[in-house]
Amino acid sequence: MNYTIREIRKSEYPLLNNFLYEAIFIPDGIDPPPKSIITAPELQVYVERFGELKDDRGLVAEVDGKIVGAVWVRIMNDYGHIDDETPSLAISLYKEYRDLGIGTAMMKEILILLKAHGYKQVSLSVQKANYAAKMYQKIGFEIVRENEEEYIMVNYL
Repeated sequence: MNYTIREIRKSEYPLLNNFLYEAIFIPDGIDPPPKSIITAPELQVYVERFGELKDDRGLVAEVDGKIVGAVWVRIMNDYGHIDDETPSLAISLYKEYRDLGIGTAMMKEILILLKAHGYKQVSLSVQKANYAAKMYQKIGFEIVRENEEEYIMVNYL
């Protein structure tokens, strides 16, 4: 499948709400939550006023002119928060575009972008049952903390 990865445009920032919902890990056999869940404050921290903070950066994946995935970072007090200098990362793809290497490619591109902008590390939170945890480790993320359900991972750039 041919795809392009590029920086997100300001006009596309509202799409992050869709990708925030897609980023919610839903184990097999569990009904997905209503889309309104993304209005919860602990989730809005990922997208609210995106682009207004100096550390807001994002990329999108495009297939045939359609945006099918996004990866974005900002410094925020979220599930994967490490410190006030480390951006936290969120990534998601629409279901039909998963397992095609697009997510891995987006992750590699955002790591290059962050390193070029002088960041020393980036963090994320992932549920232990999420298949993506293995992909994160393959591209250099290390588990630095964990709780019953999640790993907090860091990539040292």
